[in-house]
Amino acid sequence: MLSTKPPPVTAHPERPTGSRRAAGLAGALLFLLAAVLLSLAVGAKPLSPGEAWDGLFHAGSPAYSIVHDMRLPRTALGLLAGLALGVAGAVMQALTRNPLADPGLLGINAGAAAAVVSAISFLGVTSFTGFVWFAFAGAGAVAVLLYAVGGGRAATPARLVLAGAALNAALYSYVNAVQLLDTASLDRMRFWTVGSLASAQGHTIVRVAPFIAVGLVVALLLARPLNAMAMGEDAARALGADPGRATVAAILTVTLLCGAATAACGPIIFVGLMVPHLVRALTGADLRWLFPYCAVLAPALMLTADVIGRVVVRPAELQVGIVMIVAGGPVFLYFVRRPRRGRPAS
Repeated sequence: MLSTKPPPVTAHPERPTGSRRAAGLAGALLFLLAAVLLSLAVGAKPLSPGEAWDGLFHAGSPAYSIVHDMRLPRTALGLLAGLALGVAGAVMQALTRNPLADPGLLGINAGAAAAVVSAISFLGVTSFTGFVWFAFAGAGAVAVLLYAVGGGRAATPARLVLAGAALNAALYSYVNAVQLLDTASLDRMRFWTVGSLASAQGHTIVRVAPFIAVGLVVALLLARPLNAMAMGEDAARALGADPGRATVAAILTVTLLCGAATAACGPIIFVGLMVPHLVRALTGADLRWLFPYCAVLAPALMLTADVIGRVVVRPAELQVGIVMIVAGGPVFLYFVRRPRRGRPAS
């Protein structure tokens, strides 16, 4: 006699559970804490963990001025810029359904850099308060142009990468030309244009933080609409999402995050490419988890790269933008050459 007992229901083997995601996020926070401690302790004058702790909390400590005047602002800027670039990359990949989307590779950071360089060279703007608005304008203009040239929601990954590469090349050629023609501006911009945390100052962090905070909040609010749009615009509308409004909000979010980060520390690439790919292995495609993970792991990656730059050529140092290029180039080639298994997660 055949059994009529139904087969047992099993969970999908590849879908991360909520408890696993929460445990992974806790582990990511511990990694971030370790990166912060390393950033405070490692430099031209190495500090032990105890010395770094004393320098952070005790005004009479010999390390107090080192920690508070140099390393704490640098660490805070790395946290904010890493968060901004990581979340912006995740938003771009979700919006375009392109696994290679990254603000640095697709020209958005270059647009902000071109606008800032123009403000510095032609208008004499030298403060963050002055040129942050130029950074927003440049990042926003390139984001809209890229989305339009790439074909909007119908864009293919190859078309977006080609359009972004062309914009990147043109804009950085312009940046280099302006610097060569204006030697005074070149001296002011030569570290900024390769991406650096070394010149971080407290007032810059205070001014950039509100923009990044607003961008992060909007990105988190966009997680559900972008999840719905991954199933197609008709399905998104059936689920109550407005694809047009979500697209505009996503572009504004990327503009806020990239413009603020680029204005504060220069154009840095590959953060927004690598971190979302790593995070999807832990969270799946659900943006409600992917965005918070990126907000934690991207600054951890940024601070780790900055620490590496301080020690590999000591007593000199490599700028964090250079370290990210060296580390991110092979990763980008791997993503390009890796065989695709179905449509990439959004």
